[in-house]
Amino acid sequence: MPTYDYFCRDCKRRISVYQSYEEYGRVSVQCPQCGGTNFRRIINRVRFARSEDSRLDDLTDPGQWGNFDENDPRSMARMMRKMGEELGEELPGEFDEVVDRLEAGENPEEIEKNIPDLDL
Repeated sequence: MPTYDYFCRDCKRRISVYQSYEEYGRVSVQCPQCGGTNFRRIINRVRFARSEDSRLDDLTDPGQWGNFDENDPRSMARMMRKMGEELGEELPGEFDEVVDRLEAGENPEEIEKNIPDLDL
């Protein structure tokens, strides 16, 4: 059975209600906290499956990068995190270390000097 989320306008709480498709919109919902029936429906995030090719295509399209600035270490870190998530593979520990240091504003050249055998 699907879960529907509502905001109770009477007690200002969010509630989740399990209803069948047949019940939704036909059976009235009552707040378990206050007994009220004055609700606003909350629409949750929607997820969809994407192919690996689709994800990789987005990574190669600069239009998908947002406000990427190659001269800003924090911007580089955001992009690297996004790329790491999209790849969906286990990345070496150095990757997280580099991204953490970029997020802290450290210069990429300094990072490269401090981590031997690093291929940036």
